[in-house]
This record gives sequence, C-alpha cells and structure tokens, in this order.
Amino acid sequence: MNKLSRTALALLAFTTLGLTMLMIAIIAGLGSTSLMAQGKSRIAPMSLYKAMFDGNLQSGLVQFRNYNGKQLIYFTALQTMHCRLKEIRYSVNSDALDKRFDIVKCNPQNPFALPPKTGLKDVLISLAPGTAKSVAVQVLWEDGSESVVAKYEPCKDVGDQTCAWPLD
Repeated sequence: MNKLSRTALALLAFTTLGLTMLMIAIIAGLGSTSLMAQGKSRIAPMSLYKAMFDGNLQSGLVQFRNYNGKQLIYFTALQTMHCRLKEIRYSVNSDALDKRFDIVKCNPQNPFALPPKTGLKDVLISLAPGTAKSVAVQVLWEDGSESVVAKYEPCKDVGDQTCAWPLD
C-alpha cells in the first residue's frame, strides 16, 4: 500500500470516528434540538466535541509513526474537532505548549470531515527519526475554555504503525 493510500485510510478512520460520535449524540438526544435550531449548520453542541476529546485521551490525541526515514506526528484526531476549536497548542519534548498547529477550515454542512484539499501538512508534522520523545497537547475551545494538557510518547515495538502512549 502506498503512502497516499495509507494517509487516505487514516483520514477515513478518523472521519468515521467523528461521524459515529455525532450519530451517538443524535440518538441519545444530546443537542438534537440545537442541531435543528441551527438551520443549515450541522455543527454538534460543544459538549459532544469535549466528549470526543475526552474519549481520545487514552488512545491518543496525537499519534506517532516512524515512516520512510522520518518520525511523523499526526494531529488527525484533533483536526476532526476543528469546527469547535480555536487553537491547538503543542510542544515536543517539553510541557511548554509553545507551538501552534493550524486548524483546517470548518464546513458547517460537514463539520467532522476534513476539507477536500487537506494535505499532509494539515494533519501531521515531520521530524528526524527519534526526535520526539514526547508531545504535549492542549486545545483552546471556541468558547474560550482550555482542555487539560495531555502528554504522549511513541509506543515501543510497533514498527511503522501509528500509536501513542499516554504519559501521566
């Protein structure tokens, strides 16, 4: 499988996760009234986005991968929440949160999907092999609230698979 196919599959998996979370919220009745009140917008309530964030804390809000002589760090899980995010803060090998990851543009008609022209730079950073021993991430929500700071390290012995291990 080529690099583009693997990237497309990763994007599809995270988009499917977002759509599944939206369907759960609608079935459970979370914000169904507000979805109707928004008219043409399908952006789910902030509570659903925050639940998605919390649901990804253990599996990884970022993912590490060694591929083609590079260390890749994927921000795809966070990008699926882009319609309610104001900022993605991160840092490599520190807790400084001194870097910002650009958020893709929101389409209220398809809020969990990434835009059609999404490129690799929109979902990952590329580093020299072994550079990132850890990555700390935090989001600023559109309502001005901040998430907890989550910190991850690359999984051990997974080859070129994407994986992240939460640090305390």
